[in-house]
Amino acid sequence: MKHPKLVHHGAREGVTGSCHQLWMDDMHSLLIDCGQFQGGDEGHADDELELDFSIEGIKALIVTHVHIDHVGRIPNLLAAGFEGPILCSEPSAQLLPIVLEDAFRLSISRDQQQLERYLKVVEQRIIALPYREWFTLQETEAAHWKVRLQPAGHVLGSAYVEFELSAPGAGSERVVFSGDLGAPHSPILPDLVPPERADLLVLESTYGDRRHEDRAHRRERLQAAIERALADQGTVLIPSFSIGRTQELLYELEEILHEHSESSDTAGTAREHTEHDAPDIDWPRIPIILDSPLAGRFTQTYKALQGFWDEDARHRVEEGRKPLSFKQLITVDSHDEHMRIVDHLTRTARPAIVIAGNGMCSGGRIVNYLKAMLGDPRHHVVFVGYQGKGTPGRDIQTHGPHGGFVDLEGQRIDIRAGIDSVGGYSAHADQADLVGFVTRMKEWPTEIRLIHGEDQAKQRLAELLKSRYRDVGKQGRITVP
Repeated sequence: MKHPKLVHHGAREGVTGSCHQLWMDDMHSLLIDCGQFQGGDEGHADDELELDFSIEGIKALIVTHVHIDHVGRIPNLLAAGFEGPILCSEPSAQLLPIVLEDAFRLSISRDQQQLERYLKVVEQRIIALPYREWFTLQETEAAHWKVRLQPAGHVLGSAYVEFELSAPGAGSERVVFSGDLGAPHSPILPDLVPPERADLLVLESTYGDRRHEDRAHRRERLQAAIERALADQGTVLIPSFSIGRTQELLYELEEILHEHSESSDTAGTAREHTEHDAPDIDWPRIPIILDSPLAGRFTQTYKALQGFWDEDARHRVEEGRKPLSFKQLITVDSHDEHMRIVDHLTRTARPAIVIAGNGMCSGGRIVNYLKAMLGDPRHHVVFVGYQGKGTPGRDIQTHGPHGGFVDLEGQRIDIRAGIDSVGGYSAHADQADLVGFVTRMKEWPTEIRLIHGEDQAKQRLAELLKSRYRDVGKQGRITVP
């Protein structure tokens, strides 16, 4: 059976704007994701939300997960007249309206009545699909199309998408879209399990040319970095994006606090320190401040979706622990409260841990903290995520350790605060994980198309996959569209 027609409207020459159109027949097609371009990917620097394709004949939109580079152009899709359903996993059905509300406010309008009308349309269009169950998309005498979502381990609700096309007398064809695949050892999420087979695999390649730092012990590295920072008796700033990374940080901070609570209960008397001991940090008294209304909303939704957590996370809840809402967690909502906390921590340099967006310091509340605190050596910034080229986060990370400066909202800020970075927090599969997604299938794909990656990453992954196919004597076509 010939592969169905497939056109990429984004994430073909870069890592954002994911959008792919799959034809069911000559007249009808499906859209897999409709994401926003970022950073000038694929020539869209002037209009990152532009739709440069016709929506005629598109019967449904399938969403792999709710990151903005996969869903950010949905408002424009609806404005262009798309009237079909939006299919996604059950957790994504809860998270997607929050993401699209924020996107609508930022890119289209802050008018409350217009926003409410738009959100009502979105919620009416969403069809929540249970994981692992087939859903019929189109059934005619000539062909039967169905879709199934499988957990992808990237963020809560993320899915890779399996399509099956069957026709009388012609057998069946399986097309798989990876979406963004997750890395192992992610808190809260079950590990990724690949499909049994794929005839055509459309595979992301974000980290197709590199391996992540050890993830199994990243929590210990996070604790060590925070303890180094707190030893200077100041505030620790952790820039973080609202969904996924923030919840993982809270989960691991709760684990640190829990361990120190248990050790303080059993210690009885203060032990003598040796030169190899960690700094004497009073963990049970350190406030953890989540200063991001959007991250707070996502965290509440994560808590409501505990049925989709992994076994370890659910076990902690059964023990009476609160991995995402522990006692020392302070959530900041209003702007006035945010500014009061910035002022208080700047004046007093009270030891505290602040998590605020955005993750690359290019906007959001973290900027106010940075402008107030980067010039004070008592404070520290701990990066736990990739800092894109040209972002303030990259400038702070690169120049901060050498006493440089950063431009924040037109203001030059000299960097005297401590700067640290903790690896292993990427939510993306690395090269080994991507190769394993293919080689762990019972039936390897006859064709793989590599998307969602820079040229070097795609080419390196293609070379490695071709080598694996040769090693085992299998036939497979690996292409870079």
